[in-house]
Amino acid sequence: MISALIALPVTLLVAGFVLAQLSPDTPAPTPSASATTARAQSTAPVEMAAPALAARPATVCRALLSQLPPTVRDLNQRPVTAGPEQNAAYGDPALTVACGGAEPTIPPTDEVWMVNKVCWHAAEQTDATVLTTVDRETAVTVRVPRAYGQPLQWAAPISDTIVASVPSGGDTPAGCQG
Repeated sequence: MISALIALPVTLLVAGFVLAQLSPDTPAPTPSASATTARAQSTAPVEMAAPALAARPATVCRALLSQLPPTVRDLNQRPVTAGPEQNAAYGDPALTVACGGAEPTIPPTDEVWMVNKVCWHAAEQTDATVLTTVDRETAVTVRVPRAYGQPLQWAAPISDTIVASVPSGGDTPAGCQG
């Protein structure tokens, strides 16, 4: 009985020491927002221009905007200040989609990328990458803020909708053929 009274406190003392040695010295880092975690998003309207469109581009843009998904990856769609029939916005900072703009002039040495059967040209700005279709009857521009990284990955779900609603047209750059 005396040995049991001595063994029990010694066992508890050894167990406490072992647990203290196995626990980490620094606490685990708190998770940050990523493409798989929810992030706080504004629901305020996004400032966008809405230039007048000719009849055919206006029809194509209405078809595109009516088919855009309610979310792009983890970004919820937001209202826009002008042209909801040709503009859309997602998340905060806003990833924007504008339909009916001018096609970019592509220098022969610039690269173009095929994403889900849509050919895109990228123009770098200080705070965003601007992707514009170069193989469609009506140009579509997607502005991806730098905070999101990898702009072509953000274009993928939008590309699927473009294929379904904006006909191919014009000359396709060599980098987007076959």
